[in-house]
Amino acid sequence: MYFCEVSITSKAIFSNHSAAEFSGQALEIFNFQAINCAVYHQYIHHLGVRIEQVKNIEQIPFLPISFFKSHSILSTTAPVEVTFSSSGTTGMSQSNHLVTDVKLYEQSYLQAFNQFYGNIEEYCFLALLPSYQERTGSSLIYMVDDLIQKSKHPQSGYFLYNHDDLFSTLKDLKNRKQKTVLIGVTYALLDFIEQYEIHFPELVVMETGGMKGKRKEMVREELHEQLTKGFGVAAIHSEYGMTELLSQAYSLGDGIFHCPDWMRVLIRDTNDPLSLIEKGRTGGINVIDLANINSCSFIATQDLGRINPDGSFEVLGRFDNADIRGCNLLVQ
Repeated sequence: MYFCEVSITSKAIFSNHSAAEFSGQALEIFNFQAINCAVYHQYIHHLGVRIEQVKNIEQIPFLPISFFKSHSILSTTAPVEVTFSSSGTTGMSQSNHLVTDVKLYEQSYLQAFNQFYGNIEEYCFLALLPSYQERTGSSLIYMVDDLIQKSKHPQSGYFLYNHDDLFSTLKDLKNRKQKTVLIGVTYALLDFIEQYEIHFPELVVMETGGMKGKRKEMVREELHEQLTKGFGVAAIHSEYGMTELLSQAYSLGDGIFHCPDWMRVLIRDTNDPLSLIEKGRTGGINVIDLANINSCSFIATQDLGRINPDGSFEVLGRFDNADIRGCNLLVQ
């Protein structure tokens, strides 16, 4: 193994990409990581894939996400600045994402929010994330901390289990016609609306993280029906992200996710994980995240989904026996 340089800068990663530009950057990053990431290099070697023969993104091998539990996934010798860890459940091993340049993560979520929602400083951010706050190493908490700070709104903050204060804050923000995002772990949002009901049509309710073993899993339609009624909103927004990625896709309603410009989703055949399938068919979700340039940008998740004709995608569940984890996944 030896280390070579990659010419792609963060400015290039987060620029607006045509399909050809995205493919070109992805292939350059693949060639870099195939040499410099020891685990990815060995994985490709064992598959019998020759690096020089990979000419398009459909030919790129995707690293199974489970490797983040057992190996250090790095494509650089730079020191690790922060380690993000998955929530997992008791007795299950955690995934660890070793991040050598946390500014890549910061630029990813800040630019993605701006792409989908607009200027951060126009919003008040409220967070109902008890499961995440009560542990260390959460990439979601890192992001929300920064969004709260950068919003500069005096009422932005966490509420943990303080539903009374959250209710009064929501009422006040509604009366002030303040743009507001409430990001919450799914079970905590349900706990809240069992006590309180508010009609706040302009509120962005963003659910993330599932039930964490606190409640029985629900199909998305039933869950979103309850949440839209409880908060008085037309749709429930969702975030599709995970510890092993530095980028997130967002759904502005109906469980339809869109990627930021530097992220793509492909669907693999469940019976042949090295083969991709066409739009409209259900299979395993593969993610290309260019922001993961210092770890691995090509991740085969344990999630099932399908891509729609316009390039958006849906998450339809998980593979059998896959760990229940912190990314936003509902059984459907």
